[in-house]
Amino acid sequence: MASAGLLYVGAILFINGLMLLGRIPGKSAAILNLFVGALQTVVPLVLLAQAQGELAATFAAAGLFLFGFTYLYVGILQLTGISPEGLGWFSLFVAVVAVVIGILSFTLISDPLFGVIWITWAVLWFMFFLLMALGRESITAATGWFAIFCGWLTCTIPALLLLSGSFVSTPATAWVGGIIFAASFAASLFLGRARERRNRDQVGPASARGAS
Repeated sequence: MASAGLLYVGAILFINGLMLLGRIPGKSAAILNLFVGALQTVVPLVLLAQAQGELAATFAAAGLFLFGFTYLYVGILQLTGISPEGLGWFSLFVAVVAVVIGILSFTLISDPLFGVIWITWAVLWFMFFLLMALGRESITAATGWFAIFCGWLTCTIPALLLLSGSFVSTPATAWVGGIIFAASFAASLFLGRARERRNRDQVGPASARGAS
């Protein structure tokens, strides 16, 4: 059940990344955010009920609420137009907790690949914090690209591997995953800066024409 939920987290990160890149209107993305947010709050409740105190299951379910509350929050913001600062500060909380879960995945759960994935999610949510709480609009495009990469690399592909019984979490796969995620982050920064330069170049000629 958690694997199926992870699949839809990948979908919503893809959609929200496109929204940040200006490809999808906010209200259009809001509906799917509400659907996935509701799913990611119901699924953990079911998992906790079935866990019967098992550490790994309880641990996984608790982390899923972070996603569910985020997407419900995003959906409500897009439909109502409420200021996003509250979601930005909540994203900082998520980033800190994700780091802790990542460390515990390495030590307590012995799941190094998901440890790397949680650290990657912490980076993404910290970018959400910078964007929405501190107003760093210059990273909007980079955050959008990184959300898209994370949607596929940390959610959709792992979910499909888990559902097919092909997911392998070892120190070797964790190193490979870490390299891939670092490369996707670097690519996101590059693509984001390229987009910002294009936007500045377009604004420049437009301003000159207006002044004339």
